[in-house]
Amino acid sequence: MTQLHRDTSCAVSLAGVHLLSPLILASGILGLTSSSLKRVAEHGAGAVTTKSFGIEPRAGHKNPSIIPFAHGLLNAVGLSNPGMHVMVDEIRAYKAQCRTPIIASVFGRTVEEFTVVAETASMAEPDCVELNVSCPNVSSEFGTPFGASIKDTSEIVRLVRNRIGSLPLVVKLTVNCPSLKTMARACQNNGADIINAVNTVGPGMLIDYRTQKPILSNKTGGISGPAMFPVAVRAVFEIFPEVTIPIIGTGGVTGAEDALQLIMAGATAVGIGSGIYYGGIDVFARINGDLKTLLEEIGCSCLEDVRGSAHE
Repeated sequence: MTQLHRDTSCAVSLAGVHLLSPLILASGILGLTSSSLKRVAEHGAGAVTTKSFGIEPRAGHKNPSIIPFAHGLLNAVGLSNPGMHVMVDEIRAYKAQCRTPIIASVFGRTVEEFTVVAETASMAEPDCVELNVSCPNVSSEFGTPFGASIKDTSEIVRLVRNRIGSLPLVVKLTVNCPSLKTMARACQNNGADIINAVNTVGPGMLIDYRTQKPILSNKTGGISGPAMFPVAVRAVFEIFPEVTIPIIGTGGVTGAEDALQLIMAGATAVGIGSGIYYGGIDVFARINGDLKTLLEEIGCSCLEDVRGSAHE
């Protein structure tokens, strides 16, 4: 247990869910088993998010599906997961062993599938359900991501809200939409409790000059890591004045200064995914400690003192 977990200077609340640290394991990283999620929680995460799962098991795309490059990662994992029934068991197993909040991330090929998977996930009693309406890696199979349409996203949020009762509902947005401001307001108006901004950007592509072909088996993939960090900061900054619900700022965070920038832009909590690639699982404990140091350096006693301060 880190020092940060013994004080309240960096504790946050997301729609009534108490986090001892503002750092959340983002969906897609170490999120398929109760044991891996528990390990992340033990290393200082304030909450953990499962890998996005759907109705049925899905193999995802063939390798290579993740490629590092000079400024980040390019990935087209393709929503691989064991299906909702296996993940419900994993969430229950996690909750039996760990008190750190868990977020169940779900996706669907249709609007109705979102409601079925979300309702099934809610039976495991996670602390929140996250709607991944924004994955950019399977558009060739599912069509345009739902997150690109305000109408479709609003319908998904409204229907899921009615199926999961009072369980806090997170919506993970994409920058590939007509207006982040309008999308965030629509999500709140239709029952979302939390906005997660944002999913990977792109899609992007890398080419192997030797074979003269795209490197990823899927050809294109989402861009994550430091290259997308400024996009995430801008997204949170845009959304913050438009909604009254909390925001999880996600994208390219590798250190405490990154996390603090997202909070100053308006985020309540900060998602970390590719940061584990760069800093290992200890990245949570390191950022926790460094956040406290940075707050002291600028003369603030808690994160609430600087939340949204970039707007002042």
